[in-house]
Amino acid sequence: MRIIGKKPIGMLGACVTAAIVLSACNTGDPVVGKQKSVVCQSCHGVDGNSTNPQFPRLAGQYPDYIVQALSEYKSGERKNPIMSGFAASLSKRDMQDIAAYFASQKSVLHVLKR
Repeated sequence: MRIIGKKPIGMLGACVTAAIVLSACNTGDPVVGKQKSVVCQSCHGVDGNSTNPQFPRLAGQYPDYIVQALSEYKSGERKNPIMSGFAASLSKRDMQDIAAYFASQKSVLHVLKR
């Protein structure tokens, strides 16, 4: 059993604590991300709700997905000459900030009920 402060915690508690700390380290800043996403906004929209069906809507998307996609464009795993060029100059932190900004935006996509 591990002790944090004066209270003993079990393995589950230690794992949850570690996950929270790691999650906080991988979270971008949406305010900074808005500034960094200016180039993205020309295709994906100011708030990530592109009106052109050629460009994906990023608003409300999971931040981990956006970071993964940008990383894959940067590495060449995903092939798109425009996105690869943009992603090439981004650091991991830049990607996290941009992802946090778009993830924090409200998507205009709606689920149709049948």
